[in-house]
Formats: sequence, C-alpha cells, structure tokens
Amino acid sequence: MTVDTARFATRAVHAARSRETAAARATPIYLTAGFEFDDFDHAADHFSTGTGFGYTRTGNPTVRAVERQLASLESGADAVLVASGQAAVSTALLSVVGAGDHIVSSTHIYEGTRGLFLDNLARLDIETTFVEDIADPDAWRAAIRPNTRALFAESLANARNDVLDVAAVSAIADEVAVPLIVDNTLATPSLLRPIEHGAAVVVHSASKFLAGHGSVLGGVIVDDGRFDAERAGHNAPHLVLPGRGGAPSVFSRHGGRARIAYARESVAPRFGASPSPLNAFLIGQGAETLSLRVERQSRNALEIARWLESQDAVESVDYAGLPSHPHHETAVRYLEGGFGSIFTFTLRGGLPAARRFVEDVRVFTHMTHIGDVRSLVLHPGTTSHAQRTDAERAVLGVGPGTLRLSIGIEDVTDLIADLSRVLESVRETVA
Repeated sequence: MTVDTARFATRAVHAARSRETAAARATPIYLTAGFEFDDFDHAADHFSTGTGFGYTRTGNPTVRAVERQLASLESGADAVLVASGQAAVSTALLSVVGAGDHIVSSTHIYEGTRGLFLDNLARLDIETTFVEDIADPDAWRAAIRPNTRALFAESLANARNDVLDVAAVSAIADEVAVPLIVDNTLATPSLLRPIEHGAAVVVHSASKFLAGHGSVLGGVIVDDGRFDAERAGHNAPHLVLPGRGGAPSVFSRHGGRARIAYARESVAPRFGASPSPLNAFLIGQGAETLSLRVERQSRNALEIARWLESQDAVESVDYAGLPSHPHHETAVRYLEGGFGSIFTFTLRGGLPAARRFVEDVRVFTHMTHIGDVRSLVLHPGTTSHAQRTDAERAVLGVGPGTLRLSIGIEDVTDLIADLSRVLESVRETVA
C-alpha cells in the first residue's frame, strides 16, 4: 500500500511527507519535535555519539544554524541557543559550578541574575560574593576563594552603564584557572566581543538586541573553545573524569570545547531550556541587521544623552558615552563604533517627576524590555530594582527620580521632541 492508495485519515497524516532537499537562501525553519532515522543503525549511532538530529530538545538544524551565526559574531568556537536570557545565564553557570562551589560576581548585574545567585543557586549550596568596585582588580582578586569556579559580570551594566575592564578581570580569572563569564547583552558583539579580550564565556538575552524586534524570547551561551584540562581540570572534574559507567570524559571527546559540549549535552536539554525553532529563526533574522541597528541606536543615544545633560530638569545622566561618566575612558578603550543605547538619567523632581514622565511620553513606550527597535522607558526604582534597599539602589545609581531609556531606531528629532515636551510638563509638576 502506498500513501496515495491509503484511506482518508492516513492520507491526511502522511501525504505531505517528503525527503526532498532544496537550497533555501534564508535559514529554513525545522518546526518539528523529532526527526526520522534512515534505519536501525542510524538511530543507534545518534544516541551513542550525538551526531545528527533526533529530537529538537537536543538539537535542531534551524537552531544549529543560528548557534553558528552567533558564535561567529562573538568570535567564539561554538554556541548553545536556549529559551531565554535567564536560561543562558543558568545554563552557563551550571556548566561550571556545583554544590559547595563559589562564584564571584559584579554587583552591577540584572536583578533576575542577582536573584538566581541569592535565592536559587544558594539553595544548591552555591555561594556568591559580590564585587562593588568592578574597576578595582584587587577587589576581584580578594573575593576569590579556593572553591571559586567562575567570575561573572556584565560588559556594560544595567542600569548605570558601568563598563567592565574585560582584559583585567579575565587575567585574574586565568590566575586561578576559572572562566570569566560575561553577559554582553547591552554592549552586543557589534560594539564589544569579550572573548577577544580574554573572557571564556559570553551570554546574551537574545530577546534584546540580537533579535531586535521585541517579538520572541531566547538566550545564547558562546564559548571560547579553549578549555585546558591540564590547567583547569582540577576545577572542572565533571569535564575531565569518566562519566557514568566508565563512559569517556567530556574532554576526551571534545577537547577544548568540553565546557560548551557539557552545556549542550547535559545541562540545557536536561533542564529543558531548549528554544523553539521558530524563535531561533526570528533571532537569526534579527541578528543579520544587528550592526545597522546598533549603529543607529548608539548614535541616537549619544545625541539624546548630550541633550538631556543640558536640561535644567535633569539632575544627572549615566551614559558611558559622555565624558562625565566615571567609566568613559574604559568605554572608549573597549567599545567600537558607539557606546550602546541603554542608560539612565535622574530627574530633579524625584518620584512625582518620574511618574509624570512615564505617563506622558508618546513616542517612547513605557514597558519592561530593552534592545528593541522602539524607544522604551522604565522606572527602575519601582520595577526592576524594587527588591533592592535604598542603600543598594544608591550604589547602583538608582534614585526615586531615575529613569532608564532604551533608545530605538526612530528619527532622533522626534525622540528629542517627545522628551522636550514631557520635560516641560515635568517642570510644571515640580514647580
């Protein structure tokens, strides 16, 4: 019996089946849960070696194509795409730390990541020490313990724009043979590629700039592929010792890519962090225009930051592109082609002024997101940083009148006109 001679219900299920291939110019979307095996031995080989594709949770051609694309953009050896930026951070960390281990992190990080450290990883007996002055190499060095297994920081911090001296901190990580993991979401590889400066691992919320359109969630882990078993094996026994039942070690199978292979084989699929192939496709499509968008957004942001700094209603502007920012020289040293497009500024009128601002904008959108083609505004003190104490918010440069902007690709004249109109309204509120 063939499909054509089968009954109606059978034809409905099988008539569209085809093994034909075509050279699509755009990345094809393999929107399928599983993949057909050629024969008995093909299935056995896939499960014993991991080659090819069997089930989308463990690998998918669309996802793999985007992983190659993003690894290349970050100058990495390989990448693993996951379901969100938070999944990327979790997967990267759980690939290198375990119970009884210790992490040293910048205190200037996304609140969701900070909560992961303090609430979730702490329950797994993984402790974190936070470094406040990330520009002081000795502060990083002093926080390291014998059981430290990773250093973590953001290249361009949310929300005060603190800029990481990647080379200096990665050198400290190398001293103790542990990876420096850098969240490069805000800087993007268009402006900064931390692996080129010594970082071992880079993570992103791909939902932000990499996708750019604000339509999907995704995250990515990019690895330098330089894991050295001789130097770092004592800090990563899970990579160098035989597996269950005497299986070959991850390092013996993957060499310098052992760390990212472990993330792909053992962490991401087992914790269920795999992305949808459709989301992967949309992230890959967005990444194709990354440089164009970031160039426009950075140019807009610099002009807006300069304009805001000249306004009487504005108390301060924390933008790394301004000479007034304490990390401006570091930004000049590391960021190529712009200073990013996310920053904070503080209104003189405090909380009432901030409230009036977010409720009066028209071109800017009031929402919790960044890296969109649209310009966005948020009040950190009552949203992203609400769980921090007043003292902790002060350290991060977040006051009652502080607002975070994510600048989009609109015409900068229209953005400044919207800000000018709103600031005039704010002046009337606090007068």
